[in-house]
Amino acid sequence: MDINLHSSWEKHLQSEFNKPYFKELMAFIELEYETYTCYPKKKDIYNAFNWCPFDQVKVVIIGQDPYHGAGQANGLCFSVNEGITHPPSLKNIFKELEADLSNPYPVSGNLEPWAKQGVLLLNATLTVRSGAAGSHQKHGWEIFTDRVIKTINEQKKNVVFLLWGSYAHKKAKFIDASKHTIFTSGHPSPLSANRGYWFGNKCFSKTNSQLVQVPASPIDWELK
Repeated sequence: MDINLHSSWEKHLQSEFNKPYFKELMAFIELEYETYTCYPKKKDIYNAFNWCPFDQVKVVIIGQDPYHGAGQANGLCFSVNEGITHPPSLKNIFKELEADLSNPYPVSGNLEPWAKQGVLLLNATLTVRSGAAGSHQKHGWEIFTDRVIKTINEQKKNVVFLLWGSYAHKKAKFIDASKHTIFTSGHPSPLSANRGYWFGNKCFSKTNSQLVQVPASPIDWELK
């Protein structure tokens, strides 16, 4: 399977591609895409990296798994393609955004404009079989994406990490809090949000306040 990764990332991650786990992962993914319907489309698997080059990373949001419904996943965590109904977690992200920054609730659920401003929208697992949540977990993607987090931690400074929910919280062990900023909250899924662990966390305004102090340009979170 082709690894269509932006050159700015490739120079940092090239050594991973030759490791046995990654070769086994690619063989597994190739077979899955040949045998089943899988998401996102092959050309979109590395979109998180291609829309957000390494040198531009200012914010990292970590998801777990791509959406497994038809036409939803586009290679960016929590994001969906144009014209797709917003999944529950994305609805709650937009509700918090609306409450935090008074941004109007957007029509589009495509988060590509965030990525182009330096927000790495990284799923821990980059692919999934249609209708089967978690079907591509524990085949090697997590090793690769953990390396991505470690590389950002080692090679950059003053990055804001938004860790939403217990799964993302576990990634904090790879991040040096003395050189980066970590904001944790509950997950935007209805289960967590309705228990009071998501709404009111103000992660979007907190992120921009931190970026301005660096100093770096804040993120325009508003989606048209």
